[in-house]
Amino acid sequence: QVQLVESGGGLVQPGGSLRLSCAASRSIFGIVAMGWYRQAPGKQRELVASIIIGGTTNYADSVKGRFTISGDNAKNPVHLQMNSLKPEDTAVYYCHVRTSTGYDYWGQGTQVTVSS
Repeated sequence: QVQLVESGGGLVQPGGSLRLSCAASRSIFGIVAMGWYRQAPGKQRELVASIIIGGTTNYADSVKGRFTISGDNAKNPVHLQMNSLKPEDTAVYYCHVRTSTGYDYWGQGTQVTVSS
């Protein structure tokens, strides 16, 4: 069973930047879409950004212009560059990968805390 592990989270001051990465325990083939979701305390998990094969991206309105999602390779499928971070970006961030067979892989999450 392939596992996804996120990295790059942490504590940052408002206005700062973080880069999240997602690593797979072994290469994932047939990837058709990748994404980052987040869940803040007491809130539902929400889509932050997604990218499909071919490069089309989609962003939540709250992060447009500040976050950038990028695809990489079968072992490190997706990254999220987060700039101009705000306290309301504080959440656990999860990476997601979907394959052509319709299978969904999820990471365990990485905490991002934006606070002064």
